[in-house]
Amino acid sequence: MCGIVGAIASGDIVHTLVDGLKRLEYRGYDSAGVAVLDQGEIKRVRRIGRVAEMERAVKETGLEGAVGIGHTRWATHGGVTEPNAHPHISGELVAVVHNGIIENHDEERDWLKSLGYVFESQTDTEVIAHLVHHYYKQTGDLFDAVRQAIKRLKGAYAIAVIAADKPDQMICARMGCPLLVGLGEHANYVASDVSALLAATRRVIFLDEGDVVELSREAVKVIDKNGNAADRAVHVSDVSLTSLELGHFSHFMQKEIHEQPKALSDTIDQVIEGGLDPSLFGENALQLLQDIEGVQILACGTSYYAGMVGKYWLESIAGIPTNVEIASEYRYRDVAANTNYLILTLSQSGETLDTMEALKYAISLGHEATLSICNVRESALPRASRMVFYTRAGAEIGVASTKAFTTQLVALFTLCLTLAKLRGRLDAKQESEYLDALRHLPGSVQHALNLEPQIKAWAERFADKSHALFLGRGLHYPIALEGALKLKEISYIHAEAYPAGELKHGPLALVDAEMPVVVIAPNDSLLEKVKSNMQEVRARGGELFVFADLDSHFGEQEGVHVIRTPRHAGVLSPVVHAIPVQLLAYHTALMRGTDVDKPRNLAKSVTVE
Repeated sequence: MCGIVGAIASGDIVHTLVDGLKRLEYRGYDSAGVAVLDQGEIKRVRRIGRVAEMERAVKETGLEGAVGIGHTRWATHGGVTEPNAHPHISGELVAVVHNGIIENHDEERDWLKSLGYVFESQTDTEVIAHLVHHYYKQTGDLFDAVRQAIKRLKGAYAIAVIAADKPDQMICARMGCPLLVGLGEHANYVASDVSALLAATRRVIFLDEGDVVELSREAVKVIDKNGNAADRAVHVSDVSLTSLELGHFSHFMQKEIHEQPKALSDTIDQVIEGGLDPSLFGENALQLLQDIEGVQILACGTSYYAGMVGKYWLESIAGIPTNVEIASEYRYRDVAANTNYLILTLSQSGETLDTMEALKYAISLGHEATLSICNVRESALPRASRMVFYTRAGAEIGVASTKAFTTQLVALFTLCLTLAKLRGRLDAKQESEYLDALRHLPGSVQHALNLEPQIKAWAERFADKSHALFLGRGLHYPIALEGALKLKEISYIHAEAYPAGELKHGPLALVDAEMPVVVIAPNDSLLEKVKSNMQEVRARGGELFVFADLDSHFGEQEGVHVIRTPRHAGVLSPVVHAIPVQLLAYHTALMRGTDVDKPRNLAKSVTVE
């Protein structure tokens, strides 16, 4: 993995490829490359490092062509080296780019070696190139060669293939990884993300699992997994180019942190306009939701922490049993399934492979009520779910999720209230109060953003640290987890989070003057308990950094630093307290000089296991 772009047109497409790869940089990568057809030859440029380095090499070589493919790689098989970078070429005849993981690549590699193929990389992708070459030499039909090759593959893939002697054709296929086709005028395109194509077209086709597609300049032919011609719907993307640009901000993460009041407002508007009606989640939602006996939430990373907050809401307000599980764990264990549970999947991209596979597993166990909360329209998870709630966060470019997280929380709260109403646990007065709290939420978040100068000053004290602890209780323990994740993701400071009551059961042994302890301390029923936990830290010489509410009644003292967020936001307090931990991570990373938007070793869209 991580990003694919391809084009076939009547003129030079190199700029389109490079521009597309630049727009895919947010996904995370460590090398980049392009290959084009030029007078019957495949010409290729690859570089480790940033797309800009590859772009300079492209200009120096004068690369041109009307058919080509490009890729940004996030290393899975083999190190970060130029020979491991995509595209991969077989026999100077076939070039391939690939996202995903081929699980049986070792067996296929041995078989191909027995046929005389020589491997130049450690990647699983080179296996695909040689397989396509093998069948192409046999049949002379590139489309058929790709279909024959993918029959041998086990795992997940999205591929784009060109051949030196086929200047009017590109073949693509997908299984388990996202891939879409862009429709242009006397030109067609392929990409792993619509953002790569916005400068060329907004008309796109989302490929289904198992699709193989042939692109020419004038036509697109799709064959489904059963070998039948398929007519896929054309969608017009509403993603704006402006949303993919920095504007006056220094980093996308900073921009997206500050976009949260609008993202929340846009997501909340659909709830206020429609009221707490099951139709918010789809036409068949009433039928699917009214008889569920519980909720099983499946997610990864930041989305998993959002699900943990959702569990508190669903059980305390809706009175419905809720489990939250990491998707990659759920799919690989024997589940004692209650098929009357709602399966709820959370994903910013809608393409997270672990979550997608967990959903498939749940469906195989007999679950019929499935709901996806997602930020990307027409992505894989919503298409595979019977219900969907789209957050309106807009494009999120920074690898470390911010506005997608807080809008997921709003979606979960909306689901909680809807289920509570269906179950007779929400009267008209309570409904009005909760909706009013949602209306005020963007304003509270803006007030939290206004604390940035104070948080920036705190970041100076974190910048030279190697470790940090985050503490929270109840609804705010997941926010402590999220704060620790953000800090380690982008600043590379080792950070862990614990329920504050667990501090004395082990983690307290780590506390000393060099271990800053961040405490999420809202003015709720657990505040006095949190204060006691804070005293445990101070007694061991630890330094406390406390995010409290405006109406909390305790102040700073030696070794205790306090920043007050707006007045307590009730059950929606986790959304407000997510803002300062995001800002703390961002400014600490800046002071440490790390790559805030593209942290090392990480990818935005995780389409491998």
